Amino acid sequence: MQPEDLVRDHTIYACVMGSRAFGLATDASDTDRRGVYLAPTALFWRFEKPPAHVEGPGEEQFSWELERFCELALRGNPNILECLHSPLVEHLDDTGRELLSLRGAFLSVQVYDTFTRYALGQRKKLDADVRTTGAPRWKHAMHLLRLLASCRDLLRTGELHLDVGDHREPLLAVKRGEVPWAAVESWTTRLATETETALRRTSLPPEPDHARVADFLFRARRDSALESSRLA
Repeated sequence: MQPEDLVRDHTIYACVMGSRAFGLATDASDTDRRGVYLAPTALFWRFEKPPAHVEGPGEEQFSWELERFCELALRGNPNILECLHSPLVEHLDDTGRELLSLRGAFLSVQVYDTFTRYALGQRKKLDADVRTTGAPRWKHAMHLLRLLASCRDLLRTGELHLDVGDHREPLLAVKRGEVPWAAVESWTTRLATETETALRRTSLPPEPDHARVADFLFRARRDSALESSRLA
């Protein structure tokens, strides 16, 4: 079985991500597609295991095998958690619906560390750009602000919402380079402070629900094996 076949034939969940999911799309925006596939259990009984992720077969398309996806989500990976909460779902089967029903099981206070660590990495790159060229990559600056606001609101409400809503135009102004870098720095600092305050008051649990997710993965693998035996 080719990697592309896993995506075509065994995808359980597919969505649109990027600027379109964030409510920041313009006429020039790409359509980034992300998905999760459940590799048939029988493929794991061989020396050569199925791939943990597949790029393609379409342009701007990337998918993860279910187990890898769950591992990353349990670690609080921002890109993976955002994928789970996309408002633009393109494909969903019964296993995918159960995966989405578990969205809350992946959330915990560790999102503060993962989101802010990623944001800090982005901030260092932007600072390096300013030192080198006199200006940051404005698109990256926009997404840094979006990510910090998303983390703050997740800690405040216990829910992850991707669409930036009323902040669309101010963020797009940053992307166009219409906001001075000093103002962007001030905005970033304010969001970081608000995120720290939200962390102290959050209702999110200290750890994700590993047992619940593990039980789901076990049942998905078992059902896949049973389905293969019925078809044999």
